[in-house]
Amino acid sequence: MARRARESAAPPPRDVAAVAQRLGLSFRDPGLLAEALTHSSATGLGAALPSNERLEFLGDRVLALLMAEWLIERFPAEREGLLMRRFGTLVAADTLAGLAQRLGLGDDLLVAADPGGPGIQTRPNVLADAFEALLGALYRDGGLDAARPFLRRVFAPLVEAEPARPPLPAKSRLQEWLQGRGHALPVYTLVSSEGPSHAPVFVVAVHAAGREAQGRGDTKRAAELAAAEAWLAGVGT
Repeated sequence: MARRARESAAPPPRDVAAVAQRLGLSFRDPGLLAEALTHSSATGLGAALPSNERLEFLGDRVLALLMAEWLIERFPAEREGLLMRRFGTLVAADTLAGLAQRLGLGDDLLVAADPGGPGIQTRPNVLADAFEALLGALYRDGGLDAARPFLRRVFAPLVEAEPARPPLPAKSRLQEWLQGRGHALPVYTLVSSEGPSHAPVFVVAVHAAGREAQGRGDTKRAAELAAAEAWLAGVGT
């Protein structure tokens, strides 16, 4: 069930043992899992709860190390540039948010009530942060030997589906498309930025070859990528 704290009372306790069992994990310190699943918005509601921000900071580094290690192993003859393309796609915020959603982390995430929308725990950046915080919690609890099997289990379908030659990001593909046809480089413009600091929404427009497309994202870069994808979809690439 989704956990949405009320402003008038302390958040209810959670059965983190049941969450760990559902995820196929074991924690010597269950408090680390509870911390990983506590959004910063829930920490001022009358309970002495640490948010998952510190674990997210750590998990981001754990993710980078373990993914780089895996790609070096999985593609032993590939040069650094191609490995970086694969790496960038696999650790992108939207990829992490999708994994968090499939794992049901949004349902377990403790957040403050969000009267302005469907819930903070549905936002891609919040889900991505929760996924990284979970990796950080696993590392704190058992080191790389605890985090590595989990990462490889959840990422396996994505890594194994990686093509022999990884695709370029949307912004690079748009630039190549334009240059190949003699057009000027695209221009990206920030249209709007709204939402709270912990869950912003950016809208970016891209202008290229007499056409415009817009994209939304929880960072300006994500919005630019979405705009480039929308532009390319409009010309059937």
